[in-house]
Amino acid sequence: MIKNYILDTNVLLHDPHSLLSFQDNSVLVPIEVIEEIDRFKRESSDRGQNARAVSRLLDALRGQGRLSEGIPLPTGGRLRILLHGKNGTPSVTVNGTTVDDRLIALTRDIQETDPGAPTILVTKDINLRIKADAVGLQAEDYETDHVHIQDLYTGAFEMQVGPEVIAAFRAQGALVLNGNGPRCPNEYCTLTDETNLKRTALARVDISGQRLVPILDNREGTWGIRPRNREQHFAFDALLDERVRLVTLMGKAGTGKTLVALAAGLKKTIQDRDYRRMVVARPTIPMGRELGYLPGSLEEKLEPWMQPIYDALEMLGDLNMGHESRRTSDLMRSGTIAIEALSYIRGRNIANQFIVVDEAQNLTPLEVKTIITRVGHGTKIILTGDPYQIDNPYVDSSSNGFNYAVSKFRAQPIAAHIELMKGERSELAEVAANIL
Repeated sequence: MIKNYILDTNVLLHDPHSLLSFQDNSVLVPIEVIEEIDRFKRESSDRGQNARAVSRLLDALRGQGRLSEGIPLPTGGRLRILLHGKNGTPSVTVNGTTVDDRLIALTRDIQETDPGAPTILVTKDINLRIKADAVGLQAEDYETDHVHIQDLYTGAFEMQVGPEVIAAFRAQGALVLNGNGPRCPNEYCTLTDETNLKRTALARVDISGQRLVPILDNREGTWGIRPRNREQHFAFDALLDERVRLVTLMGKAGTGKTLVALAAGLKKTIQDRDYRRMVVARPTIPMGRELGYLPGSLEEKLEPWMQPIYDALEMLGDLNMGHESRRTSDLMRSGTIAIEALSYIRGRNIANQFIVVDEAQNLTPLEVKTIITRVGHGTKIILTGDPYQIDNPYVDSSSNGFNYAVSKFRAQPIAAHIELMKGERSELAEVAANIL
């Protein structure tokens, strides 16, 4: 059955290509939404960029006919700009003249005009969905790019095997999954001896998805950091493997996501010289806003946002008193270690660099796409995030860009995902992360 989907402004600003995400159904965009898009398009933020993308897409579709009469979409549906309510009269309001009120009135008009087709208001505004439900209308969130936490790829699994299997794995350096595959490339596995549960071996699925291979032995540590649990062993294996170009590290506060990423970056950049420099970035909340309200140079403006990175680098300097560690401040002044704002990444081509994007759960799917598509030849990118700790008011635990990247890259041989489970910052931090 063909459905009528009426789109709110926030849906188009969240995903400019959402017009093409409703298959063979009818997509209706009220003129009030177009007016709001026009107001946002002058902004220099990502929201302004999305508004301009919507305008360009609508203008391209306009070549196929009159938008007010409806035009076919590549997906098989039809797009129509709604100018008025039923009978050609201007759409009425519920109780006021706000855009939300007019959207509700317009949705009710379409429902009454076309009772044979379900009419659904699609909005990311929770209160508007509640208001629509209160007056008997159907309203939904835009969930095309949603990845719910309970469905999120964990990046690891466990297998109980006989002691002879573990012995053969260690001797031969490989184990065919034999009925337990195929698995995702670079998925991590804990082989447990079924006769002695304390005896284990850590492994990783190779790019074929059919075999397990040993992970990197990193017991001696990297840049002064020794892995304290198996997930940190998995993380260092992915971070130090040149075949893996995208690593996503998920975990609650205190699990060491940022610290292990920075330690690996320092080693690969300064000791091994595999990269020209290490770039560390965090989203400034709200993401994409200009930083002009803070005094000083760009570096001084960024300092409040980047203080956790400085803290981590200082801690790494305390843990590793080697020659390179003492020169960390000099390396930052020379640009070998760079702290940057994500606000200015659009349009760049970043080559031969080790990039760490901290707090990636505060990014939208489009922002994550923008960042990853800036990666040039020879660059490795690390995304760290905690979907339970989101500060961006425009995303939630299922619509953020970090979850989206984890889900989309799970089957790619150049990507790996590790979920850090155990807090290692301090006993107090671990208890607080669990109970507060």
